[in-house]
Amino acid sequence: MKQYKQLTSGQRYQIYGLKQAGLNQTRIAQKMGVDKSTISREFRRNKGQRGWRLKQAQSLRDERRQVCINGKQFSSECWTEVERLIREDLSPEQAANRLELEGELQISHEMIIYQHIYADKRDGGDLHQHLRSQKPRRKRYASGQERRGMIKNRVSINERPEIVDQKTRMGDWEGDTVIGKNHKGGLVTLAERKSRYVLTGHIRSKHAEGVTTVTTSLLSPHKDQCHTITFDNGKEFTGHERIAAELQTAIYFAHPCRSWERGLNENSNGLLRQYFPKGMKLTDVTEEQVQRAVERLNHRPRKVLGFRSPHGVLFGVAMRYTKLA
Repeated sequence: MKQYKQLTSGQRYQIYGLKQAGLNQTRIAQKMGVDKSTISREFRRNKGQRGWRLKQAQSLRDERRQVCINGKQFSSECWTEVERLIREDLSPEQAANRLELEGELQISHEMIIYQHIYADKRDGGDLHQHLRSQKPRRKRYASGQERRGMIKNRVSINERPEIVDQKTRMGDWEGDTVIGKNHKGGLVTLAERKSRYVLTGHIRSKHAEGVTTVTTSLLSPHKDQCHTITFDNGKEFTGHERIAAELQTAIYFAHPCRSWERGLNENSNGLLRQYFPKGMKLTDVTEEQVQRAVERLNHRPRKVLGFRSPHGVLFGVAMRYTKLA
């Protein structure tokens, strides 16, 4: 088993230089003589809203280190007192500052208490039920975390293979839904990242069962070209494990509130709105209407493809648009 070693401040400066030179994570790891998972972990754990930045990365690392050190300094009696205050519905910030003010206990950072609470939750405890929003306040604005609960057994886009970002192969899809007026009726939309080919199916409602059935039906003919699917975080995709099993593919989920991580899919949805504009009821839309719109999109020449069509790129066929001899 490989022994993980934390990166030093000097190594972070080296990462910064190599990143500025345009090297990807794999090449940075090779240049530094570390495993690529070390670089991946660094970018994942120490990034902010604007991505990984040198000074911020070092600051985040130092902060976690201090929290860890401080947390080990407290006895079980101290934690008993903290837990008592939390059960009286004081926030971790209030508990930490009251204890310090009263000279009972000095906790330099309330995040230590949050970590203790969530450790208690993992062990089956109930301390978390006394939190206002059931999570640290600092995450509300910065991290884009989903507040309606998590999809069971979801796999983050952070774990997705780097080759998907490169768009060098066919078979990496993005998925979403388009919902009609008053949340009635809708469309399941899928877009293949390299060819821009679009698949769309009509759904009567946004319920997971129907979305799962339509998704597998759309992709089954393309099963041999379905390596990955990256979904939005909507609860309509809770059937992702069934989709993965039936299509023998890997499924990942974008971060909440980061639509740009499925930029192609969002763009394709916008193109579909030409035929199904916002405010339109989709309950009475027929499958024939849907497929007619999809055919138009897939046979439309695209600048990004050198004015070839998504259909031509996916199936490797030449298409002629003009009728001149």
